[in-house]
Amino acid sequence: MYRTLQPLLFSLDPERAHQLAIRGLRLAPAQPKPADPRLGSTVAGLAFPNPVGLAAGFDKDALVPDALLARGFGFVEVGTLTPLPQAGNPRPRLFRLVEDGAVINRMGFNNGGQAAAHVRLSRRRRGTDIVGVNIGANKDSADRIGDYAAGIARMADVADYLTVNISSPNTPGLRALQDPAALAELLSAVAGARRAGGPPVFLKVAPDLDPSDVEVIVEAAITGGMDALIVANTTVSRPPLRSAQAGETGGLSGRPLAPLALAMLRRFAAAAAGRIPLISAGGIATADDAWDRLAAGASLVQLYSALVYEGPGLARRIAAGLAARMEREGVARIADLVGAGATSTRPSRLGS
Repeated sequence: MYRTLQPLLFSLDPERAHQLAIRGLRLAPAQPKPADPRLGSTVAGLAFPNPVGLAAGFDKDALVPDALLARGFGFVEVGTLTPLPQAGNPRPRLFRLVEDGAVINRMGFNNGGQAAAHVRLSRRRRGTDIVGVNIGANKDSADRIGDYAAGIARMADVADYLTVNISSPNTPGLRALQDPAALAELLSAVAGARRAGGPPVFLKVAPDLDPSDVEVIVEAAITGGMDALIVANTTVSRPPLRSAQAGETGGLSGRPLAPLALAMLRRFAAAAAGRIPLISAGGIATADDAWDRLAAGASLVQLYSALVYEGPGLARRIAAGLAARMEREGVARIADLVGAGATSTRPSRLGS
Protein backbone atom coordinates (compact mmCIF):
# COMPACT_ATOMS: atom_id res chain seq x y z
CA MET A 1 0.00 0.00 0.00
CA TYR A 2 2.83 2.41 0.82
CA ARG A 3 4.28 2.04 -2.69
CA THR A 4 0.89 3.05 -4.07
CA LEU A 5 0.62 6.08 -1.80
CA GLN A 6 4.24 7.22 -2.05
CA PRO A 7 3.88 9.35 -5.22
CA LEU A 8 1.02 11.24 -3.58
CA LEU A 9 2.96 11.75 -0.36
CA PHE A 10 6.05 12.88 -2.27
CA SER A 11 3.94 15.46 -4.13
CA LEU A 12 3.23 17.14 -0.80
CA ASP A 13 5.41 19.33 1.37
CA PRO A 14 7.44 16.86 3.49
CA GLU A 15 6.11 18.16 6.78
CA ARG A 16 2.52 17.92 5.57
CA ALA A 17 3.17 14.38 4.34
CA HIS A 18 4.59 13.48 7.73
CA GLN A 19 1.49 14.78 9.48
CA LEU A 20 -0.68 12.65 7.19
CA ALA A 21 1.46 9.62 7.97
CA ILE A 22 0.91 10.14 11.69
CA ARG A 23 -2.82 10.49 11.09
CA GLY A 24 -2.86 7.33 9.01
CA LEU A 25 -1.14 5.38 11.77
CA ARG A 26 -3.77 6.57 14.24
CA LEU A 27 -6.61 5.49 11.95
CA ALA A 28 -5.22 2.19 10.67
CA PRO A 29 -4.10 0.01 13.58
CA ALA A 30 -1.94 -2.98 12.77
CA GLN A 31 -1.97 -6.40 14.33
CA PRO A 32 1.27 -7.20 16.17
CA LYS A 33 2.91 -10.50 15.29
CA PRO A 34 4.66 -12.85 17.71
CA ALA A 35 8.30 -11.94 18.20
CA ASP A 36 11.06 -14.30 17.06
CA PRO A 37 12.71 -15.30 20.35
CA ARG A 38 16.13 -15.43 18.66
CA LEU A 39 15.97 -11.65 18.16
CA GLY A 40 15.30 -10.82 21.80
CA SER A 41 17.96 -9.44 24.14
CA THR A 42 18.28 -7.55 27.39
CA VAL A 43 19.95 -4.14 27.34
CA ALA A 44 20.16 -1.81 30.35
CA GLY A 45 17.83 -4.17 32.20
CA LEU A 46 15.10 -3.96 29.54
CA ALA A 47 13.91 -6.95 27.49
CA PHE A 48 13.79 -5.92 23.83
CA PRO A 49 11.80 -8.29 21.57
CA ASN A 50 13.97 -7.37 18.60
CA PRO A 51 16.84 -4.92 18.11
CA VAL A 52 15.16 -2.64 15.53
CA GLY A 53 13.96 0.61 17.07
CA LEU A 54 12.42 3.83 15.86
CA ALA A 55 14.57 6.87 16.53
CA ALA A 56 13.22 10.06 18.06
CA GLY A 57 11.87 12.66 15.66
CA PHE A 58 9.14 10.67 13.95
CA ASP A 59 6.60 10.67 16.79
CA LYS A 60 7.61 13.89 18.52
CA ASP A 61 4.47 14.22 20.62
CA ALA A 62 3.88 10.56 21.55
CA LEU A 63 0.78 10.30 19.37
CA VAL A 64 1.27 6.80 17.89
CA PRO A 65 3.86 4.74 19.79
CA ASP A 66 1.66 1.66 20.02
CA ALA A 67 0.71 1.78 16.34
CA LEU A 68 4.41 1.82 15.49
CA LEU A 69 5.20 -1.03 17.87
CA ALA A 70 2.48 -3.06 16.19
CA ARG A 71 4.31 -2.62 12.88
CA GLY A 72 7.31 -4.56 14.03
CA PHE A 73 9.53 -2.16 15.92
CA GLY A 74 11.25 -3.68 18.93
CA PHE A 75 11.07 -0.31 20.66
CA VAL A 76 9.93 3.23 19.90
CA GLU A 77 11.50 6.47 21.10
CA VAL A 78 9.17 9.48 21.20
CA GLY A 79 10.20 13.13 21.30
CA THR A 80 12.30 15.18 21.43
CA LEU A 81 10.14 16.70 24.19
CA THR A 82 11.02 19.99 25.86
CA PRO A 83 9.67 21.27 29.20
CA LEU A 84 7.57 23.95 27.47
CA PRO A 85 5.86 23.72 24.08
CA GLN A 86 7.74 25.37 21.24
CA ALA A 87 7.01 25.94 17.59
CA GLY A 88 10.48 25.14 16.32
CA ASN A 89 12.27 26.85 13.46
CA PRO A 90 10.54 28.68 10.59
CA ARG A 91 9.23 26.63 7.66
CA PRO A 92 10.30 25.16 5.33
CA ARG A 93 12.50 23.09 7.61
CA LEU A 94 12.24 19.53 6.28
CA PHE A 95 13.63 18.45 2.89
CA ARG A 96 13.63 15.18 0.98
CA LEU A 97 16.81 14.45 -0.95
CA VAL A 98 15.26 11.73 -3.09
CA GLU A 99 18.25 11.17 -5.35
CA ASP A 100 20.40 10.55 -2.28
CA GLY A 101 17.92 8.59 -0.16
CA ALA A 102 18.39 11.27 2.47
CA VAL A 103 16.62 13.94 4.53
CA ILE A 104 17.77 17.31 5.81
CA ASN A 105 15.89 18.82 8.73
CA ARG A 106 16.20 21.92 10.84
CA MET A 107 13.03 21.37 12.83
CA GLY A 108 14.30 22.84 16.11
CA PHE A 109 12.59 20.59 18.66
CA ASN A 110 9.06 21.53 17.60
CA ASN A 111 6.73 19.80 20.06
CA GLY A 112 3.73 20.35 22.30
CA GLY A 113 5.72 20.08 25.50
CA GLN A 114 6.27 17.42 28.12
CA ALA A 115 3.03 17.98 30.04
CA ALA A 116 0.79 17.15 27.06
CA ALA A 117 2.87 14.13 26.08
CA HIS A 118 2.87 12.92 29.68
CA VAL A 119 -0.93 12.84 29.65
CA ARG A 120 -0.99 10.76 26.47
CA LEU A 121 1.68 8.34 27.66
CA SER A 122 -0.01 7.92 31.04
CA ARG A 123 -3.13 6.65 29.24
CA ARG A 124 -1.22 3.85 27.52
CA ARG A 125 -1.72 0.32 28.69
CA ARG A 126 1.83 -0.46 29.81
CA GLY A 127 3.05 -3.98 29.23
CA THR A 128 6.20 -5.52 27.85
CA ASP A 129 6.43 -3.06 24.94
CA ILE A 130 9.26 -0.55 25.24
CA VAL A 131 8.67 3.17 24.70
CA GLY A 132 11.53 5.55 25.38
CA VAL A 133 11.20 9.29 25.87
CA ASN A 134 13.78 11.64 24.33
CA ILE A 135 14.14 14.90 26.25
CA GLY A 136 15.69 18.22 25.29
CA ALA A 137 15.98 21.85 26.34
CA ASN A 138 13.91 24.78 25.19
CA LYS A 139 15.69 27.04 22.72
CA ASP A 140 15.20 30.17 24.82
CA SER A 141 15.82 28.52 28.19
CA ALA A 142 18.07 30.39 30.60
CA ASP A 143 19.03 27.07 32.21
CA ARG A 144 19.32 24.26 29.71
CA ILE A 145 20.87 21.85 32.18
CA GLY A 146 17.93 22.55 34.47
CA ASP A 147 15.60 21.71 31.58
CA TYR A 148 17.16 18.27 31.26
CA ALA A 149 16.94 17.61 34.98
CA ALA A 150 13.29 18.68 34.94
CA GLY A 151 12.57 16.41 31.98
CA ILE A 152 14.13 13.42 33.70
CA ALA A 153 11.95 13.99 36.76
CA ARG A 154 8.75 14.76 34.86
CA MET A 155 8.78 11.94 32.31
CA ALA A 156 10.26 9.10 34.38
CA ASP A 157 6.96 7.50 35.36
CA VAL A 158 5.73 7.13 31.76
CA ALA A 159 9.01 6.08 30.10
CA ASP A 160 10.65 2.68 29.83
CA TYR A 161 13.88 4.60 29.27
CA LEU A 162 14.85 8.25 28.92
CA THR A 163 17.27 9.73 26.39
CA VAL A 164 19.23 12.90 27.06
CA ASN A 165 19.55 14.49 23.63
CA ILE A 166 22.44 16.94 23.45
CA SER A 167 23.27 16.21 19.83
CA SER A 168 20.72 18.07 17.70
CA PRO A 169 22.37 20.61 15.39
CA ASN A 170 19.20 22.67 15.14
CA THR A 171 19.15 24.31 18.59
CA PRO A 172 21.99 26.84 18.71
CA GLY A 173 24.65 25.96 21.27
CA LEU A 174 23.09 22.63 22.27
CA ARG A 175 26.01 20.51 21.09
CA ALA A 176 28.31 22.52 23.37
CA LEU A 177 26.90 20.35 26.17
CA GLN A 178 29.09 17.58 24.77
CA ASP A 179 32.19 19.51 25.88
CA PRO A 180 33.83 17.86 28.93
CA ALA A 181 33.06 20.43 31.64
CA ALA A 182 29.49 21.06 30.47
CA LEU A 183 28.86 17.33 30.04
CA ALA A 184 30.04 16.57 33.57
CA GLU A 185 27.75 19.26 34.95
CA LEU A 186 24.83 18.00 32.89
CA LEU A 187 25.26 14.37 33.88
CA SER A 188 25.57 15.35 37.53
CA ALA A 189 22.26 17.22 37.30
CA VAL A 190 20.64 14.29 35.50
CA ALA A 191 21.88 11.90 38.19
CA GLY A 192 20.43 14.16 40.86
CA ALA A 193 17.03 14.16 39.14
CA ARG A 194 16.80 10.39 38.77
CA ARG A 195 14.60 8.57 41.24
CA ALA A 196 15.40 5.23 42.82
CA GLY A 197 13.96 2.45 40.71
CA GLY A 198 13.38 4.80 37.80
CA PRO A 199 13.97 3.98 34.14
CA PRO A 200 17.45 3.72 32.63
CA VAL A 201 18.87 6.85 31.04
CA PHE A 202 20.68 6.96 27.69
CA LEU A 203 22.85 9.71 26.24
CA LYS A 204 22.56 10.61 22.53
CA VAL A 205 25.64 12.10 20.86
CA ALA A 206 26.51 13.63 17.49
CA PRO A 207 28.40 11.92 14.64
CA ASP A 208 30.55 15.02 14.09
CA LEU A 209 32.79 14.57 17.11
CA ASP A 210 36.56 14.72 16.92
CA PRO A 211 38.09 11.28 17.52
CA SER A 212 39.72 12.67 20.66
CA ASP A 213 36.28 13.48 22.10
CA VAL A 214 35.02 9.92 21.94
CA GLU A 215 36.93 8.46 24.86
CA VAL A 216 36.17 11.54 26.99
CA ILE A 217 32.44 11.14 26.38
CA VAL A 218 32.52 7.41 27.04
CA GLU A 219 34.29 7.90 30.36
CA ALA A 220 31.95 10.74 31.34
CA ALA A 221 28.90 8.63 30.49
CA ILE A 222 30.13 5.69 32.55
CA THR A 223 31.18 7.87 35.49
CA GLY A 224 27.90 9.77 35.28
CA GLY A 225 25.83 6.61 35.50
CA MET A 226 24.43 6.55 31.98
CA ASP A 227 22.97 3.19 31.01
CA ALA A 228 23.69 3.35 27.25
CA LEU A 229 24.97 5.64 24.50
CA ILE A 230 23.08 6.34 21.27
CA VAL A 231 25.53 6.89 18.41
CA ALA A 232 24.54 9.09 16.62
CA ASN A 233 22.28 11.97 15.58
CA THR A 234 22.17 13.77 12.23
CA THR A 235 25.31 15.31 10.75
CA VAL A 236 26.14 18.87 9.76
CA SER A 237 28.80 17.56 7.39
CA ARG A 238 28.01 17.20 3.70
CA PRO A 239 29.35 14.24 1.78
CA PRO A 240 28.86 14.49 -2.00
CA LEU A 241 25.13 14.80 -2.71
CA ARG A 242 23.13 14.97 -5.94
CA SER A 243 19.86 16.52 -4.80
CA ALA A 244 18.93 20.13 -5.43
CA GLN A 245 18.25 20.57 -1.70
CA ALA A 246 21.78 19.51 -0.73
CA GLY A 247 22.69 23.06 0.27
CA GLU A 248 19.94 23.40 2.87
CA THR A 249 21.16 23.94 6.42
CA GLY A 250 20.31 21.46 9.13
CA GLY A 251 21.05 17.88 10.03
CA LEU A 252 21.55 15.33 7.26
CA SER A 253 20.23 11.82 7.76
CA GLY A 254 19.57 8.77 5.63
CA ARG A 255 21.84 6.80 3.31
CA PRO A 256 24.73 9.33 3.06
CA LEU A 257 25.08 9.30 6.85
CA ALA A 258 25.68 5.54 7.00
CA PRO A 259 29.49 5.47 6.56
CA LEU A 260 30.03 8.25 9.10
CA ALA A 261 27.64 6.67 11.61
CA LEU A 262 29.30 3.26 11.28
CA ALA A 263 32.78 4.75 11.67
CA MET A 264 31.69 6.68 14.76
CA LEU A 265 30.10 3.55 16.22
CA ARG A 266 33.37 1.68 15.79
CA ARG A 267 35.26 4.44 17.61
CA PHE A 268 32.80 4.35 20.49
CA ALA A 269 32.89 0.55 20.62
CA ALA A 270 36.69 0.60 20.84
CA ALA A 271 36.62 3.23 23.60
CA ALA A 272 33.77 1.59 25.53
CA ALA A 273 35.24 -1.92 25.29
CA GLY A 274 31.98 -3.48 26.43
CA ARG A 275 31.59 -1.31 29.54
CA ILE A 276 28.41 0.44 28.38
CA PRO A 277 25.86 -0.68 25.77
CA LEU A 278 25.76 1.16 22.45
CA ILE A 279 22.76 1.87 20.24
CA SER A 280 23.52 2.72 16.62
CA ALA A 281 21.50 5.16 14.52
CA GLY A 282 22.11 6.83 11.17
CA GLY A 283 21.63 5.51 7.65
CA ILE A 284 20.14 2.12 8.54
CA ALA A 285 17.77 0.92 5.81
CA THR A 286 18.30 -2.84 5.38
CA ALA A 287 18.86 -5.98 7.42
CA ASP A 288 22.48 -5.99 6.26
CA ASP A 289 22.90 -2.42 7.57
CA ALA A 290 21.54 -3.51 10.94
CA TRP A 291 23.72 -6.62 10.92
CA ASP A 292 26.85 -4.54 10.32
CA ARG A 293 26.03 -2.21 13.24
CA LEU A 294 25.39 -5.10 15.61
CA ALA A 295 28.60 -6.82 14.56
CA ALA A 296 30.47 -3.53 15.09
CA GLY A 297 29.35 -3.40 18.71
CA ALA A 298 25.81 -2.02 18.86
CA SER A 299 23.33 -3.86 21.05
CA LEU A 300 20.38 -2.20 19.29
CA VAL A 301 19.77 -0.06 16.21
CA GLN A 302 17.41 2.80 15.42
CA LEU A 303 16.12 4.16 12.13
CA TYR A 304 13.87 6.95 10.92
CA SER A 305 14.73 8.50 7.54
CA ALA A 306 14.53 5.16 5.73
CA LEU A 307 10.81 5.05 6.58
CA VAL A 308 10.32 7.99 4.22
CA TYR A 309 11.46 5.86 1.32
CA GLU A 310 10.55 2.33 2.45
CA GLY A 311 7.33 2.77 4.41
CA PRO A 312 6.10 1.61 7.82
CA GLY A 313 6.67 -2.08 7.11
CA LEU A 314 10.43 -1.60 7.11
CA ALA A 315 11.03 -2.61 10.73
CA ARG A 316 9.33 -5.95 10.25
CA ARG A 317 11.31 -6.59 7.04
CA ILE A 318 14.61 -5.79 8.75
CA ALA A 319 13.80 -8.03 11.71
CA ALA A 320 12.86 -10.86 9.36
CA GLY A 321 16.04 -10.28 7.35
CA LEU A 322 18.15 -10.46 10.51
CA ALA A 323 16.51 -13.74 11.50
CA ALA A 324 17.08 -15.19 8.03
CA ARG A 325 20.75 -14.21 8.05
CA MET A 326 21.18 -15.64 11.53
CA GLU A 327 19.83 -18.91 10.20
CA ARG A 328 22.24 -18.86 7.25
CA GLU A 329 25.27 -17.99 9.34
CA GLY A 330 24.53 -20.20 12.33
CA VAL A 331 23.98 -17.42 14.88
CA ALA A 332 21.72 -18.76 17.63
CA ARG A 333 20.85 -15.47 19.39
CA ILE A 334 21.12 -11.86 18.29
CA ALA A 335 23.17 -11.16 21.43
CA ASP A 336 25.86 -13.48 20.05
CA LEU A 337 26.30 -11.14 17.08
CA VAL A 338 26.94 -8.00 19.13
CA GLY A 339 30.56 -6.98 18.71
CA ALA A 340 31.43 -10.10 16.71
CA GLY A 341 33.13 -7.94 14.10
CA ALA A 342 34.95 -5.73 16.62
CA THR A 343 38.48 -6.24 17.89
CA SER A 344 37.82 -5.76 21.60
CA THR A 345 37.98 -8.85 23.81
CA ARG A 346 36.65 -7.19 26.95
CA PRO A 347 33.34 -8.63 28.22
CA SER A 348 30.11 -6.88 27.29
CA ARG A 349 27.42 -5.71 29.71
CA LEU A 350 24.80 -6.98 27.27
CA GLY A 351 22.56 -9.62 28.79
CA SER A 352 20.57 -12.23 26.95
